[in-house]
Amino acid sequence: MKALEEFKKFALRGSVIDLAIGFTVGAAFTTVAKSLVNDIIMPPVGLVLGKTDFSNLYVVLKEGSESLSETAPLAEAQAVGAVTLNYGFFINNFLALLLVAMVMFFFIRVVSRIDHELDDHFGKSEVDSPSNKKCTYCRSAIDYQATRCPHCTSELEVASAKQETTR
Repeated sequence: MKALEEFKKFALRGSVIDLAIGFTVGAAFTTVAKSLVNDIIMPPVGLVLGKTDFSNLYVVLKEGSESLSETAPLAEAQAVGAVTLNYGFFINNFLALLLVAMVMFFFIRVVSRIDHELDDHFGKSEVDSPSNKKCTYCRSAIDYQATRCPHCTSELEVASAKQETTR
């Protein structure tokens, strides 16, 4: 019973829920990215390179029950039992990965830029300032704004947030 309570506490933590949401959005985004690569980007690229569909690019490693022509589609090769190396699918999936990585890079870059602009406009929040510091004499953790150490009673300078961030 205790294990069930611990699991419930773990599963309902914010980070686990955020992770689940991230996976769900990531899966949906991956579906859209693959469709963009397979249905929008690859057909024109295939036309330019002389092949209309990269997903039909493969190498026969072992012949099946019937011999195939060199231009047979992948589905036909697999239907006769041929063992194939499907490098066309790899090209499509690699381009999808690059596309997803580029979109995520630009998305994170835009969010970071907006965050910095908001910080510049409204000033740094209290969350960004440290909550404690170490006493320079006894090295105990004390409140960031403290002027005297409660452990060794040494007098301390109050460091401003700007000074502390430049160290």
